[in-house]
Amino acid sequence: MSLRNNGRLSRREILKALSMCAAGSATLGPLLAGCRDALNTPAALEQLGGVRRARLDGKPRFLIVVGAMGGASIVDSMLAVRASETSAAGGNPAKLNTFADAQVQNVEGSPFRAVKVETNYLGTIPTLVKTDQLPFVRKYKDSMLVATSVGTSVNHAVAQKRSLTGNNAWRGRTLQECVALQYGAGLPLPNVNMGNGGFTERGTDDSLPAYCYGEVVANPALWPLGLDGMKGLKDVPSREVVALARSTRDTLDAQSVFGRTFDDAAALERWNEQRTSGQAALEVQELINRLNVMPDQPPTMPLSEYGLSSSPDAERLRAAFPNYMTDPVEGQAALAFLLIKNRVSVSVTLGPSFNLAISPPKQFTNPPLAYDFSHNEHRSVQAFMWSRMMDTIDKLIELLKSEPFDSSGESLWDRSLIYMATEFGRTRTRREGASQFGTGHDLNNGFMILSPMVRGNTLLGGVDPSTTLTYGFDPRTGAPEPGKMTANEADIFSGILTAMGVDTSGSGLPDASAFVRT
Repeated sequence: MSLRNNGRLSRREILKALSMCAAGSATLGPLLAGCRDALNTPAALEQLGGVRRARLDGKPRFLIVVGAMGGASIVDSMLAVRASETSAAGGNPAKLNTFADAQVQNVEGSPFRAVKVETNYLGTIPTLVKTDQLPFVRKYKDSMLVATSVGTSVNHAVAQKRSLTGNNAWRGRTLQECVALQYGAGLPLPNVNMGNGGFTERGTDDSLPAYCYGEVVANPALWPLGLDGMKGLKDVPSREVVALARSTRDTLDAQSVFGRTFDDAAALERWNEQRTSGQAALEVQELINRLNVMPDQPPTMPLSEYGLSSSPDAERLRAAFPNYMTDPVEGQAALAFLLIKNRVSVSVTLGPSFNLAISPPKQFTNPPLAYDFSHNEHRSVQAFMWSRMMDTIDKLIELLKSEPFDSSGESLWDRSLIYMATEFGRTRTRREGASQFGTGHDLNNGFMILSPMVRGNTLLGGVDPSTTLTYGFDPRTGAPEPGKMTANEADIFSGILTAMGVDTSGSGLPDASAFVRT
């Protein structure tokens, strides 16, 4: 039997195989179960594209998770609903989260919308909010996929973690851990997590190699200064002397009562590995300098006085993210770029916290509770936070586009995927005719995914204009399924991993081919 060019058996060959099965043939397995992988040559597999091609090239891909703390509402962005559309569908737009028609802008040749909002308040804070999503959506629509969703929790921490595990879709692994397992072996820190709350939690699969679990970073601007045990200190002994002291320390620790009692404990083994070979791997790569965005500015920041220097990319990163010291998200984005460019990580996580952030001169960069400040006033907070995240994502993508991946002509962006992982949506109702209204948590929502590797300019699912609630889709074909309101966390999880080229064989995950660019 032979395979066609598309990797499928012909009808005649299938009938022949079935007849062999009826006769008890032992050769049916390689013909039907995994017949493509068993019989196709590597060259033919390359032509098939998709996940197999990604596995064959052996090159890393990069996952960037943006945790939308507090619940980013998809109907306040790419799936916004006009009041006239709700009215025409038989709903009451005055009682639902609909926009005045003029505030919802069409995006040419796209299923997406863009919202334009201008107010003089941010929740209860008197400040100008002037946002327009159209430039961002126009710019990235061909690399944008929006998948509607129904979650299973409206608890912040629980929903945050489930947006990363697909509600334990694959042995409790997070997306970041799956990507680190696929592409991160041999890298210093494959999975760096700068997020907050449940977005920082590791999965529950203890069988993974230790390098897959996230390295949590609290302060992205200062964290690189801790990546060397000697640099940045004056009058320290030579590296040879320090190495001897470390070796003596390790020997004494192993012979101590504690060391002998817990010598086979997994946690102690990980700790010993991290402070021996792990620490050496960080120090030899000079990451304390290569990941440092701060400038050498004596006397307030005298890096050179302590034998330190800035990253070669520091100046342009400070230009792109001028508030990197006061706005945590800008600092995270700058470090994310350096981690990917310097092949330190294949997965990075960032996002705002619930804390108020103000950058000089008295500029609000993060309201208290981030997206969850929508409890106080929904419309202005959602507009502000969407604009804030879009602006940061845009700058990060431009940096990734500017950097070659290798000599193949690909950029870092060509091999990256940004997943805006929100916790849940927001309730859709409001007091009749209210222009200012608060919202609660709702399971119904959607996710934004940006990447050259996903099926761009694509909406999976849809929104019912009579209720402003989203409905589901078939993850394999992408066909919309109006009325489908069941939880689909595993579909989103599988779709991201499929687009990333992660080997999901044996996972039991649903076929999510609809997510992948063909």
